[in-house]
Amino acid sequence: MSKTQEDKEVVKKGGYYNMFMGKLKDYKELMKFTLSFTVVFSSVISYMLAPNVVEYDLLSILLLFLGGMLVTASANAINQIAEKDSDAVMKRTGNRPVASGRMSVQEATTFAFITVITGSLILGLYFNWYAAGIALFSLFIYGFVYTPLKKVNSIAVLIGGLPGALPCLIGWAAAYNEDHFSWTGGWILFAIQFLWQFPHFWAIAWVAHQDYTKAGFKLLPSQQGPTKFTAIQTIIYSLLMVPVGMLPYFFNMSGIVSMWILVGANLFMVLQCVRLYINMDVKSARRVMFSSYLYLPIVLLALLANKIGH
Repeated sequence: MSKTQEDKEVVKKGGYYNMFMGKLKDYKELMKFTLSFTVVFSSVISYMLAPNVVEYDLLSILLLFLGGMLVTASANAINQIAEKDSDAVMKRTGNRPVASGRMSVQEATTFAFITVITGSLILGLYFNWYAAGIALFSLFIYGFVYTPLKKVNSIAVLIGGLPGALPCLIGWAAAYNEDHFSWTGGWILFAIQFLWQFPHFWAIAWVAHQDYTKAGFKLLPSQQGPTKFTAIQTIIYSLLMVPVGMLPYFFNMSGIVSMWILVGANLFMVLQCVRLYINMDVKSARRVMFSSYLYLPIVLLALLANKIGH
C-alpha cells in the first residue's frame, strides 16, 4: 500500500471514529446523562435504604441502575422531542441533538421507545412490577403532562416535582417483599426529594430566566419573574425540608448522626435562600443552585451510612 493510500485509510478510519463518537455524544445529550445519573442515584440509594435489603448484591444494584437509567433516558428523549423548537431558541439548549437538527425526530423517538421498553422490562422482571409501574407513571407525568404544561402555568413546577421525586419510590418498591414491607420509608424519601426540588429548580429558573422567557416557559412562581415573592417561596420550601429531614430518624430508618447532618444541610439551604431574598441577584441564585446540587448526595449518603439494620 502506497503512502497516499495509507493516509486515506487513516483519514477514513478517523472519520468513522469521529462519526461514532459524535453520535455517542448526541445520545448522551439526548438522555441528559448527568440529570439521569442523579435521578437513578437517588433510586439506588432508596433501594439500599429499604429495611429488608440487608446485603448489597452488586448485580441487583447494577440492574436497578440500568433499568432506571433507560426509563429516565426515554423520558428525557420525549422531553427533547416535544421541546425541539423551544430548545432551538435558547442559548443553553440550542445545541441539543434534536433541536440542532443533528438527530431526526424519528431517530429520537425510536431511541425513546427502545429504552422505555428495555428499562421497564428489567425493572419488572428482575425486581417487580410495582417498580416498573411507578417508573412508567413517572415517565408519563414528565413527558406528557409536565413538559407541555411548562408553557401554560408555573404550576408545572409542582407537577414536575412528582416525577422528580418518584425515583425514590421506585427504588423502595424494587425492594418489595410481600412478607415484610412498609411503604412509609419510601414516601419519606419521596417527600425529602420532592421539597428539595423547589429551591433547586427555582434557582435554575432564576439564573436562566431570560432564556426561559424567550422560549415561552412559565416556571417562576411570580409572573413578574425573579421577585421577592419567588425568593420567599424558596425560603418556605427550604424551611419545610427541616422537619421532613428528621423523619428518617423518628421512623427508625437511620440514626441520630444522619439526622443532624440533614438538619445542618437543610439549615444551610435555608441560609442560601435567605441570602437570595436579601440580595435578589443571579449570584445568590447560583449559590442556591450549586448548594442544592451538593445537598442531595450528602443527604442520601448520610442516611445510607447511618442506616439502622432490621
